[in-house]
Amino acid sequence: MQPQSQTTATNPAQTSPSPSPSSLLPPTSYPLSPSLKIFAIESSCDDTAAAVVENGRKVLSSVVASQVFRHVEFGGVVPEIAGRMHCEAISGVAKEAFSQAGVTIDDVDAIAVTAYPGLIGSLLVGVNFAKGLALTASKPLIPVHHLRGHIAANFISHPGLEPPFLCLVVSGGHSHIVEVKDFTDMRIIGRTRDDAAGEAFDKTARTMGLPYPGGVHMDKLAENGNPEAFTFPVPKVSGSPYDFSFSGLKTAVINTIHNMQQKGMELPREDMAASVRNSVVNILTDRFLLAARDTGYKRLVLAGGVSANSLLRRRMKELCDAGGYELYYPALSLCGDNAAMIGAQGYFEFLCGHTADMSLNARAERSIEL
Repeated sequence: MQPQSQTTATNPAQTSPSPSPSSLLPPTSYPLSPSLKIFAIESSCDDTAAAVVENGRKVLSSVVASQVFRHVEFGGVVPEIAGRMHCEAISGVAKEAFSQAGVTIDDVDAIAVTAYPGLIGSLLVGVNFAKGLALTASKPLIPVHHLRGHIAANFISHPGLEPPFLCLVVSGGHSHIVEVKDFTDMRIIGRTRDDAAGEAFDKTARTMGLPYPGGVHMDKLAENGNPEAFTFPVPKVSGSPYDFSFSGLKTAVINTIHNMQQKGMELPREDMAASVRNSVVNILTDRFLLAARDTGYKRLVLAGGVSANSLLRRRMKELCDAGGYELYYPALSLCGDNAAMIGAQGYFEFLCGHTADMSLNARAERSIEL
């Protein structure tokens, strides 16, 4: 498995200056340089990634080794295989990240790593590699929450973006509405009660016979389909207007597909993909905009793998333009799992003094609120 370089797009149009290490947040006990470089590792699922990020905004290198080619035959990620492949790839990925950035371990100020949440076997590979590197090089170790990293991808794509704002974090395993009060101060105000949006996409795609990762293939098919061809339920959570529930929608879709197959009917795949995508995006945007209206936030942010969905981006832009909201979302290269976003968030965690010792352990689940 060969690591591949990941080119990161930035948006210099934002005019607000990037915060400086000395003035943004309370300093740590470590000496801070004007140009603070973080070496970061990400291995929470099936991508082995490493990056070097400067001052939380500038990506000096970003390398990702994908395992998709290995998991595609199983229709999804096999945790045992993922962990083994991380072990095989992580040294080469780290070496390539240092090489691309033109730095050595002596030139970086700290080591950041995704410590939670994710597949525990995959996380352990990254955490233990980072601990060994930090110990031998006498560098501070920074544990980073994976979802905080996804939010921080926006700080790379939009160098002038700063909290507070409201963020919709959507991925294969998570669907959250997060109030980002500050770079390391976050509060969940809405969440899925069962399946995540990305999981609904992926399981529907598998039922339709699309290859893994299903959400990407569904998005492409949906562009040529009729979003009104099928009607699906819109689940709501009583007493929790900002929460999501995609289990009922997913079950209705799968039952519809199976029913058509049992009757020998041809499945219009483009129409099915478009209808499912439209239903999921409607639910996400309705809850997100309701939360924005009720909380008074005018600056809205998308994050996570599903933030790459083309309809979600278009629909949110239309709604934000009509409602007078500012909308931000990451470059497509930063929507999926990558280490650049971990380095970006690691920078702000480091400034707050959120470091760990060698007792750091990975955790499969942990709230973004920490």
